[in-house]
Parts: sequence; C-alpha cells; structure tokens
Amino acid sequence: MKKINTPPINYENIKKNIYHKPIGIALLTTLSTFFIKKVSADQTLANPLGNINTFQTLIGKVILGLLGIIGSLSLIMFIYGGFLWIMSGGNEDNVKKGKETLKWAVLGLVVVFASYSILNFILDVLIQ
Repeated sequence: MKKINTPPINYENIKKNIYHKPIGIALLTTLSTFFIKKVSADQTLANPLGNINTFQTLIGKVILGLLGIIGSLSLIMFIYGGFLWIMSGGNEDNVKKGKETLKWAVLGLVVVFASYSILNFILDVLIQ
C-alpha cells in the first residue's frame, strides 16, 4: 500500500477562522443597521413598475417590449442579408442567400410594425 503524503494541519489558521468569522459577522450586522433606512408604517413604497396600475397595462408593456426586441433582431438580419449580398463577390448562391435573408427580414419588420400598430390601438381602446 502506498503512503499518501498530506501536509500537516495548521491549527492556528483554524483557530483564527473560528474566532474571527463570527466577530466579523457580528460587526457587519451591527454596522449595517446604521446604514439601513428606516421605513415607518405610514410611508408607502413607490411602484417599481412606474405608471402600470392594471394587469392589462402590464401585459401590453411586456408585449410591446418583446415586439421591440423582435424588431431589433429583424433589423440585424436585414443588415446581415445586405452584407451577404454585398460580399458575395458574384457567387450566385451567396447572392440568392443574401436576397432571401433581406426578403424575410423585410417581412419580419412589416409584421412587427403592423402588430405594434394593431396592439397599440387595441391597448388604447382597452385602457380608456
């Protein structure tokens, strides 16, 4: 059987950790009470969502945010398709791939703008 050489245990470090960590935690919790703002019972917290008071408004804002992200992705694909077309170097396959990417990116932008307009109209009718 092989004997495994292990380093000797340093009991001084263990003692330091045992004694110093609880002291540090107690000091940290004591000092942190001076920096925490006290809130009395008559104070109200601000709405972190801003001017969103109904569930319909929240869902509408989420959908509008998602449409913005999808529109940004369509714009990136539009730029990518143009880049493919410009950098094709006369290769018919790359030209076709670039044109197809542009076509679908434009269609995606049209769908996003149309859905944004329809959703904005519907949300204005529902909220008022």
